[in-house]
Amino acid sequence: MISNYKKYIFKKFLFSLAKVTLVFSSVILIMNLFEEVSFFKDSENYILLPVYLTLLNMPSILFEIFPFIFLIGTLFFFIEVIDKEEINILKLNGITNLKIIQFLALLTFSLGLFILIFFYNISSNLKFFYLDLKNQYTKDDKYLAVVTGNGLWIRDEVNDHTNYINAEKLENDKLYDVTISQFSKDFQIKKVIISSEANIKTNKWILKEPIVNSNNNSTKYEQLEFFSNFNEERMLSIFDNLSSLDLLKLEDLKRDYEMLGYNTQLINSYKHRLYSYPLYLAIMVCIGSILMLNIKHNKSKVVNITLGITISVIIYYINYFFNAIIETKDVPYIMSIWGPQIILSLIVITNLIRINEK
Repeated sequence: MISNYKKYIFKKFLFSLAKVTLVFSSVILIMNLFEEVSFFKDSENYILLPVYLTLLNMPSILFEIFPFIFLIGTLFFFIEVIDKEEINILKLNGITNLKIIQFLALLTFSLGLFILIFFYNISSNLKFFYLDLKNQYTKDDKYLAVVTGNGLWIRDEVNDHTNYINAEKLENDKLYDVTISQFSKDFQIKKVIISSEANIKTNKWILKEPIVNSNNNSTKYEQLEFFSNFNEERMLSIFDNLSSLDLLKLEDLKRDYEMLGYNTQLINSYKHRLYSYPLYLAIMVCIGSILMLNIKHNKSKVVNITLGITISVIIYYINYFFNAIIETKDVPYIMSIWGPQIILSLIVITNLIRINEK
């Protein structure tokens, strides 16, 4: 009976997850498609391109909401086994509620590892293609910032010229060891500006002790204003879209940042968020299981599902709060990422000790 009950729970649980995933996928497809169609309403590729982009972006969105899919899938799983009184049959054969939760938690953790290793790497690469393709249809293609082994590189079109900017280091609102090469529309070099430091808090950069080379003349200033389409906020947002990088690319990016002396807190926090993903899924399933096994069975399905969704929203905002703390850099990223997991784990363990076996 032991092996049979595991097969039964395995099939039943996966079927519940599949149904919930299908519903969420349909909603994502419709909402994202409307968004993409609206974006491309003036384009010749009015239909085909939005559909293609929607399909590229869907896996990445699903990865983000899988924790809530697992929680709601758990609710539906227990609603069905309780309604059909199949849970009583399991208990008659010595399968306790605690054993059911333990098996579901282990199963979910294993599924979480699979999702992280395989599904995430696929979804992140699709997200990369999605962003790359969509950027070709936005005005932002005139403005580009990338990090390489040679530092930070920026291409910035301003009025009738293009600036190519290289900086050794970006730290908060300052660029260090800056070289700005300014070209005309016909790609003739107009001037080269070299500065040890640039304050980029606003779009009007303040260059410290710059040397301006133009028409074979070299002039040194104590301070110089320089207009750019980039400021501190926009510069930092360039590096926020880590969901388009698979695990290996994240490691490469971190290595480049460390070599250039950049702050790697956002990358490290995102990596640990990924590492905690299987545990997060298992915790959500445990919470859903405890919720269903500790309430009165005569409550309506609507009440159960509403309660589960409410808990999902609360957990989402707890995570959002801790993620916001990361950006302040006042709290170690490990505490910000693993803190919610530890709190939720303690809640789960406390409730498992008092699990209702009736």
